[in-house]
Amino acid sequence: MLNQKPAFFAKNVSLIFVILFVFGCAAIQRPQGGPRDLTPPKLVKATPPNMTRNFNAKEVTLEFDEFFKLTNTYQEITMSPTPEKPPEYNANRKTLQIKFKDTLMKNTTYVINFGKAIQDVNESNVLKNFTYVFSTGQHIDSLSMSGTVVNSTTQEREKDATVMIFPLSQDSVYFGKRKPSIFTTTDSSGNFSLNNLHEGSYRIYALKESSPNKIFDNDKELIAFSKKPIVLSKDTSNIRLALFNQVPDKFRVEKKFGNDGVLSLLFNKRLANPSVKVIYPAALNDEKIVELSKNKDTATVYMRNMNWDSLRVAVYDGNKPLDTVYQRKQLKESFVRNLGFKYGINRDNRLKPGSDLSITATLPIASYEQGLMILKEDSTTIQNFTITKDTASTRTVYLKYRFRPGRKYQLLLNEAAFTDIYGDKNKRTAVNFEGDKQENYSQLTLKVTVPEQGKSYVVELLDDQKNLLRSDPITGNTSIVYKNYLTGKYRIRVVYDNNKNGRWDSGNVRQKQQPENIWVYDKELLLRPNWESEEPLAIPKEQINP
Repeated sequence: MLNQKPAFFAKNVSLIFVILFVFGCAAIQRPQGGPRDLTPPKLVKATPPNMTRNFNAKEVTLEFDEFFKLTNTYQEITMSPTPEKPPEYNANRKTLQIKFKDTLMKNTTYVINFGKAIQDVNESNVLKNFTYVFSTGQHIDSLSMSGTVVNSTTQEREKDATVMIFPLSQDSVYFGKRKPSIFTTTDSSGNFSLNNLHEGSYRIYALKESSPNKIFDNDKELIAFSKKPIVLSKDTSNIRLALFNQVPDKFRVEKKFGNDGVLSLLFNKRLANPSVKVIYPAALNDEKIVELSKNKDTATVYMRNMNWDSLRVAVYDGNKPLDTVYQRKQLKESFVRNLGFKYGINRDNRLKPGSDLSITATLPIASYEQGLMILKEDSTTIQNFTITKDTASTRTVYLKYRFRPGRKYQLLLNEAAFTDIYGDKNKRTAVNFEGDKQENYSQLTLKVTVPEQGKSYVVELLDDQKNLLRSDPITGNTSIVYKNYLTGKYRIRVVYDNNKNGRWDSGNVRQKQQPENIWVYDKELLLRPNWESEEPLAIPKEQINP
């Protein structure tokens, strides 16, 4: 009997611990259901208060209405003017303590910008553009700059872009090298406001970056700038900044060598007249096939002769050599290739009226056997079709036949119907499509009026996915006819083609060169079935970016 009581006591103690553990875990679970919290932390008290004059404190305490966390503290938070020793930021539950490590200058307005550093704990809602302002003198700087940030090519407003300014005396030293001390982030409408600024001359920029360091250090990032300095003596508004992908100063090539033995060369900018030459082994130069992209910023190199272990390829623009790339492989290395095809039909598997069927292979075609191709029209086998090569592409052929609207077609490519330059043959494959009806297409005539005769413009037609369908350079009032376009929604975009090269050209922030301006017609054009319509298009006079 004496041994049973401790055993009973131990068993009940264990049970109590299990119950406490279960209920303890349940107590810290987040509530289930209900609306998601979308509200960022809110400041409820600041000690000393925000906008304090004659500030002489050694630290600041900020209290918020909920638990919060700091993220990317020393990337997001800046203090202007910047002290030699940055402050120390300590977050604890609902309180943020800022300890100054350096002596503050006299009669100076200081602005601590928290960027996107303050976020609530549960949903990471960001308290954007929160600032704490104080002055060590009687006066607080109160000037402001405000405006909007848009995308150059779409003319749509850009949210979450960083807008930054540098005093003109620091611009050439700090921009692109150091994080700005004065910055803000655009709201959901692309608007921005910089406040509590001291009078003086500034350079203003906007940056849409991939990494949150607030430094323009990558040509793939979007940048905007004002060409003229902003002389701030009063509040300045209606600043417009247009983001663009900068034309890189230096030409570079990125190479990719696939497991199919194809060498892809990706240029960091488009070229006017690109070409590719095999430097070593020189005898293989005549063995290559080069395919350039439509934008002339990519070259795909197919080597008929793969009997090499080292390849050196040079990229030219006109007669000017730009860069050289090297590629190594094992002399007898094997590759995996799959000869597949794309067909010239739309996303609804319909062939445009009056068109031939294009067949584009994934690799250059060496030969084909028409006898191994079977074309059926409404289940009836067709004999009187022909196959012709595309003179502009080694990967494309055209199946010519009088395709009829509304008829169902099937093209069967039996095994070995096509052979690529490496001797690979296709596997058996088929595609089904329909001859589209003419009533599914429309004709649009644009009656274009230009603001200044003799100047150059490029009128561009875009689909509802903002894909460029057609470009027409013009220099005066004219009519542009779009025939046989699928019914649907379209937009018009106009480039102010200042250098008269027939396309849009980007800018360069370091050379203080703005991109060419673009105007987007605000009306969406609806093409109805089997309909011919006219649309007046009055291009407005170009608004020059400052």
